[in-house]
Amino acid sequence: MSKEHTMATTLPQSTELLSLPHPQLVVQGEQALMWYLAASPSPQALSAVQFACTLLQQHCADDLVELVPAATSVLIVFDLLKTDHVTLAERIQQWWPLQLPSGQRLGQLVELPCYYAAEVAPDLARLASLHQLSIAEFIQCHSSTRYQVNAIGFAPGFAYLGDVPTTIATPRLATPRARVPKGSVGIAGVQTAVYPATSPGGWNIIGNCPIPLFDLSKQPVMPLSVGDTVQFVVIDRAEFLRLGGEITGWQL
Repeated sequence: MSKEHTMATTLPQSTELLSLPHPQLVVQGEQALMWYLAASPSPQALSAVQFACTLLQQHCADDLVELVPAATSVLIVFDLLKTDHVTLAERIQQWWPLQLPSGQRLGQLVELPCYYAAEVAPDLARLASLHQLSIAEFIQCHSSTRYQVNAIGFAPGFAYLGDVPTTIATPRLATPRARVPKGSVGIAGVQTAVYPATSPGGWNIIGNCPIPLFDLSKQPVMPLSVGDTVQFVVIDRAEFLRLGGEITGWQL
């Protein structure tokens, strides 16, 4: 019995199987492959990406240096001393066609506390006014929505979450700020995100999350993965400080 067949039989049973699209494998430098699993982002594409990462970790762990999942693809960085582009591509092709049990939830629901207040959110009142909402209505809209983790980047732990309701979606700032404090929760277009570290940034800041989103001392180092679902939970100032939040002031 092959490893692939053994792997497949361990999946949860389902009466309907979802066939994933055929992969497109593209060389990315001397020790990486980009595995494209879908033409455009969707919940199905995210499930496919996460399932592909699971397969790679199960069957190629000794050959891998890093996996970088995104909304429709996985960047596979491998050890040149253990494998090469052709060998790895041939192994991936042997798994085809992949079948993912329909309705299987591969991601997890992660609740992130958020303190929505002017002292940590310089754009909150402006965005509420822009969209003709009270501040309470704006907060309710943002915090009541469940967001999908579509990609991780531009910095470690920076998760792009979508989609923000059209009633509060707002373009990026025309001029980025030189300094955005760690934990800042922002909106840019139809995406929302938490800044994992203090950095420059052009997102509209509407709150702050006191939970670290990148910590090398913990395993896993990031609490979020592509395919996860995120919901923000409203907290007050006392809870924000208790959880380790900091009120550092703003360079507007």
